[in-house]
Amino acid sequence: MQRVLVTGGSGLIGRYICSGLLKKGFAVVAVDKNEDLYNDGKLNFTFEPCDINDKNAVTALFDKYKFDIMIHAAFTVDNDLGPVVTEKEIDASKQCDKYLYRYAMAEGVGKIILISTDQVYDFPKTREPIREDSDIKIKTNYATMKYAQEKALVSEMLHFKEVICCITRVAPVYTLNYTDNLLAKITDPKDNTKFVSGKGQYGFQLCCVHNLVDFILCFAKNAEDLKYAGIYNVSDKLLITAADIITFMREHHHLGTVVQRSPGGAMNKIKGFFGGNKDEKTHYRYLDLNKLENNNMLDTTKAAKLVTFRWDIHNTK
Repeated sequence: MQRVLVTGGSGLIGRYICSGLLKKGFAVVAVDKNEDLYNDGKLNFTFEPCDINDKNAVTALFDKYKFDIMIHAAFTVDNDLGPVVTEKEIDASKQCDKYLYRYAMAEGVGKIILISTDQVYDFPKTREPIREDSDIKIKTNYATMKYAQEKALVSEMLHFKEVICCITRVAPVYTLNYTDNLLAKITDPKDNTKFVSGKGQYGFQLCCVHNLVDFILCFAKNAEDLKYAGIYNVSDKLLITAADIITFMREHHHLGTVVQRSPGGAMNKIKGFFGGNKDEKTHYRYLDLNKLENNNMLDTTKAAKLVTFRWDIHNTK
């Protein structure tokens, strides 16, 4: 039985990763500052309270267990960070990654999976799909932090070339009951008004948490050699429209008044208020109105060779 270390194992994403791994026959050790009871008592599950920035605690962890796989979900928004990413959190992540990857590889971990973000990309003004080799443009604090994690992992791979490393660039996540990223797509950042432009037929790339977990499980189980190493875009197959979000929220949750705005001059006037905003840099869910109708889509062809992305806003749990 292979043993998997999941950092940030008590977070929203981490708990589902741990649960999926257990169902697939892995032994799981989840580390986090605070325990989450979602997987408490399950066979082959262990929780270890650990500050991932505490070198002594990490050393003791690797001395205690022999890990085959590490999934690095710590320092991930919607897992164990809030939507506002600070310089302090960026620095903490950098300090962690300096030794975590090297220690894991030196101790014989064969696979490492990092959860990164699609915010590292330079989202094009055209509707061309965004591929793993598309241009990088770091504009937000969260992208700064995640791209530094990516580079740290790649740097260590040069010293441990036999380790199979995977970087997942993930769109904002949601579940049936976790809807913060959905609501952000219909929320005016100026006054928090819920709004829709026209009939809401413009779309956003998001990722059901269960699609992310399915990909991680398939990679952990089936990536057998270095040809699988690399960067993978992970998201739902199709865009989620603003109209979809409004329907979903009204069917499953409470949603108050939604203001309808014309997609023409009124929206252009609103867009003029934004750009270069400090909130846009620090706030993960900030809605850039200049991109409202771009319908930018991640190309998940590479990841789809490993897994079928079967979850969406209509069947999420």
